[in-house]
Amino acid sequence: MEKSLVIDDVQYSYNKDYTFIFPDIVCEKGEHLLITGASGCGKTTLLHLIAGLVTPKRGSILIKGNDIAQLRGTKLDKYRGREIGIVFQTPQFIKSLTAEENLKMAGSLNNLSVDNIYLDSLFETLNIVHCRNRKTNEMSQGELQRLSIARAVINKPSLILADEPTSSLDDKNCREAIKLLRYQAEKLQAGLVIVTHDNRLIQDFFKIVHLES
Repeated sequence: MEKSLVIDDVQYSYNKDYTFIFPDIVCEKGEHLLITGASGCGKTTLLHLIAGLVTPKRGSILIKGNDIAQLRGTKLDKYRGREIGIVFQTPQFIKSLTAEENLKMAGSLNNLSVDNIYLDSLFETLNIVHCRNRKTNEMSQGELQRLSIARAVINKPSLILADEPTSSLDDKNCREAIKLLRYQAEKLQAGLVIVTHDNRLIQDFFKIVHLES
């Protein structure tokens, strides 16, 4: 079976005094994985490593068989834009643009054309049709979270990463955000990796990796 993600012997150092040593992890195509642990255990660092935002001290991180830790510059940017969708803990949008313009920009920045039928379906299934022509500073926290999910999947990636996607949400919106993330991943047959300290999510996942401090 094709694997969305394989992490092997990965270590990362912020300085000479401390090194994160991460467990080996395999996420099959279409599999959903929850990574948990207390603050400071390296959850977000691991997500940044998987996304190619930082480079490991040692080890390999294979995404669809390609070691993202070996990619640099434009090659890394193009590969990330094509194969990885990221839901950041704090929504990152251009406030002067509308919701639709932000999504289309996510495609154009990666030299990918946005499928308008797919774009329509995202606004519909994520229940943000009414926000389509709103600027993002006019949207609620819940609406921005759903727009973040839309942006993460707009380029139809093979791997979706989410950093603490429910930390600022109440129970109702927490359940809805996870339901929507899993639904979008299933539609794309993409791997889904969520890092969190939110214990509310544990009951929703079969495969869980716990990072020790």
